[in-house]
Amino acid sequence: MASATYAPSDFTDATWQEIAKIYAELGSVELTAANVDDWLNQWSAFECAFSEASELASISYSLDTGDPDKRDAYLRFSSEIGPLADEERTRLARRLVGVGSNRVDLQTTLRRFRNAMDRFRPESVPLQQELMQLDSRYQQMTGTMSVEWQGERLPLTKLAPFVLDPNRDVRERAYRLSFAPYIESRNELADIFDAQIALRQQVASNAGSANYRDYAFRERNRFDYTAADCISFHTAVELHVTPAIERRFALRRTVMGITHLRPWDVDVDPQGRPALQPYRDIREFTEIAKTIFQRIDPSFGKSIGMMDDEELLDLDSRKGKRGGGFCSSLDHRKRPFIFMNAAGIHRDVETLIHEAGHAFHAIAAFESLPLIFQWQPDIEMAEFAAMSMELLALPYLRQEEGGFYSRQDARRAEVEQLERVLTSLAWIATVDAFQHWIYTNSEGVDRDARDAAWCVIFNRFAPWLDWTGLEDVQRIRWYRQLHIFLDPFYYIEYGIARLAAIQLWRNARLDQAAAVSAFRRALELGGTRSLPDLFAKAGIALTFDVHSIGSLVAVVEERLAELEGETG
Repeated sequence: MASATYAPSDFTDATWQEIAKIYAELGSVELTAANVDDWLNQWSAFECAFSEASELASISYSLDTGDPDKRDAYLRFSSEIGPLADEERTRLARRLVGVGSNRVDLQTTLRRFRNAMDRFRPESVPLQQELMQLDSRYQQMTGTMSVEWQGERLPLTKLAPFVLDPNRDVRERAYRLSFAPYIESRNELADIFDAQIALRQQVASNAGSANYRDYAFRERNRFDYTAADCISFHTAVELHVTPAIERRFALRRTVMGITHLRPWDVDVDPQGRPALQPYRDIREFTEIAKTIFQRIDPSFGKSIGMMDDEELLDLDSRKGKRGGGFCSSLDHRKRPFIFMNAAGIHRDVETLIHEAGHAFHAIAAFESLPLIFQWQPDIEMAEFAAMSMELLALPYLRQEEGGFYSRQDARRAEVEQLERVLTSLAWIATVDAFQHWIYTNSEGVDRDARDAAWCVIFNRFAPWLDWTGLEDVQRIRWYRQLHIFLDPFYYIEYGIARLAAIQLWRNARLDQAAAVSAFRRALELGGTRSLPDLFAKAGIALTFDVHSIGSLVAVVEERLAELEGETG
């Protein structure tokens, strides 16, 4: 088989007919056991260049959601070309599965391909295209939201420092204002979601699934756990995490001298100290972060330095820039790209460390595995890499270790981080349980019923918050959770990963070098092993057991008690 070379620029403006021709050429090769590896290398090289062109269009649009040309380029790949390419990939995957392979490092890939073949239906391709159009509408609406604050028009992300202001009145004003555009746009956002539900349920029905939840488990290659396991996770959170948070927040109310905890009281320092200010500008932010990663492991320091040198970090917040943060893979050049919206607060530190975990995972896979099909692990493992990095970085936040903070502020940052570990588990359970309800309940199509169900589920896992006079905010709080709109059922992975990260962190506190070494060995396997096997390689376990989860919560509470007992 004659080899060909590809570059992302080949596909920047390529028509679908030009791209389809390459798929057809790959599909015309007579596959045998003798030539299948060469054929896979050729297919992988093409997909690396094609995916990078698509990813560059997505990144460009994320950086400037108000540019109509960038929006059109993004939509060309995501809603026009993407679903058609998925159809062609399924055809090629079917050919590979037909020939088979005895290679151990391809068995997970083959399993995913068989699953994709099993659920693919050509009649769903136009439905997926419609869904991508709806996703773009949501991103455009929310990415351009802004408010007036002190005479200046600000994107919502720029309100973050004011929501952490020691002055309670300032926090309340900023908090309410940050949700005002969502309240105003509720009906239009609900229109988008109504259409998404209908399309997703039809996609599920086409593939023979009873509902979209069951289809999503197939789509996300959830071979190693079930919907029942997720419900067990919800139960464990309600039994162990929620009471632990209530204990923390009872202390918070006492320290703050208040009887009711309002939403703007949760993240602020309870002693009234100003929000942590870890850096003065993006350059300083980047340089200190590089030192922290070097301290965790020299390979991580080398990787983040390379990304900085190659301008693969876009960290500051700007008008028109999509909210949130993410790490993308530029597969042709075998490089990750980190996107975020820094606002000068400690959450920026957490976000960069989290996304760097994804980046280091990608680099480890790029360097150890030859094919694009092997690089991407399932999301649970990907998020484990990111969340583990958050906890592994904690000992190096102090200035004496090259980090951002004085010893006292570093202790404060660790307390905030560990409290957020607990509150994030409650939030994950809330978001996941809500999505289970939406797609398995007949009332999920009713926007008012959805908002009401959201409040009930929210209060189940977070009963400590007082929403009096904020009922309109609580009802629309989920509209701001972009995963529910753009990536349905992509959320329990965070919970699984969080529990796994606590296990690795527990190991690292006993032997940091051994834990990080095991962690790196697991990252190098990319997506070539099952989730339980990858976790085992890292020295941890996949668990939904209520008792086991309770023991991990206890580890976090014990460390919090240690920190609060320290002086100086």
